[in-house]
Amino acid sequence: MGIKTTIIHIAKYLDTTPATVSRALNNHSCISDKMKSRVVEAAVRLNYKRNNIASSLRLGKTFIVGVIVPSAEINFFGSVLHGIESVANKSGYNILIYQSNESTKFEIKGIKTFLSARVDGILVSIAKDTLDYSHFLEVKDSGVPIVFFDRANTEIGIHSVVIDDYRGAYIATQHLIDQGYKKVAHISGPQHIRIFNDRLKGYMGALQANNMTVEYDHIYYGNVSIEDGRKAISHFLAIKNPPDAVFAVEDFTALGALKELKEKNIKIPEEFGVFGFANELFGEHITPTLSTIDQQTVLMGQKAFKLLKQLIDKDTDKNKIVHQKVVLDPVAIFRKSSTKMDSHK
Repeated sequence: MGIKTTIIHIAKYLDTTPATVSRALNNHSCISDKMKSRVVEAAVRLNYKRNNIASSLRLGKTFIVGVIVPSAEINFFGSVLHGIESVANKSGYNILIYQSNESTKFEIKGIKTFLSARVDGILVSIAKDTLDYSHFLEVKDSGVPIVFFDRANTEIGIHSVVIDDYRGAYIATQHLIDQGYKKVAHISGPQHIRIFNDRLKGYMGALQANNMTVEYDHIYYGNVSIEDGRKAISHFLAIKNPPDAVFAVEDFTALGALKELKEKNIKIPEEFGVFGFANELFGEHITPTLSTIDQQTVLMGQKAFKLLKQLIDKDTDKNKIVHQKVVLDPVAIFRKSSTKMDSHK
């Protein structure tokens, strides 16, 4: 059995006195909000009687916000976290980060962990596996402010900050058409996730706007991974009417597509164009460099925290606040993987 954490351990961890820790946990007015926040965060990290933390601070704020991301290893989410932290720190807030690893089970565990720590609010990007959203509704109904970012469900009345995924996909597909590609395919993602469905619709919308037929064997439903990018290209090249370009639902899928095309000695972009989505860091360092859609990640994080703080600062019933959906503009980044015209110069 492990050693039980005491306020002495917390004090040593923070290089302060046990008396200061005790006063902070009891929400004493002589302790600054910043110190209270540091103490509560340390208490959570050291697993100090979490229920007591919640009860001791029931009359005040913890100045801690919980953030659930599908994966901290993906640069996109790391960049959003940077945006969140940059604004949170200026407002005197600390953040706790929890990775769902694309699992509903871990997502629910993260929610419970944050609620037991009595965070002032929660920011979430939904896991790929999540089909039931009741755990988010429970947070909302409890009165704890919650905001989605990037991956959101806009039909359950929870505030969100997202990119215009339809427009981003439309721009990417239109660019490939403008570059002279005649048969543009799409590697999609799980359709229960709104952003992937919107990107599919944007792809189809661009084809229709150019009087091009939507070929359903030119749409591959993957699970957002390098491996699925490879599988999609193998599928496309094996069909009777193979495409000559692909818009991938995100950059890792696009990377898989590039790898498979290169292994098959297909020249990019001369013979086949590739366009991604998300502007992951590796995109400008691979050969050829990857065309993509930047999602204004830092701004997304900043907007998400500011929206959450508005909800935290509201004195009225959180459920009566008008539902907000902040939509950011996508920014196209054209690189070598799709610039067929430039390759002829």
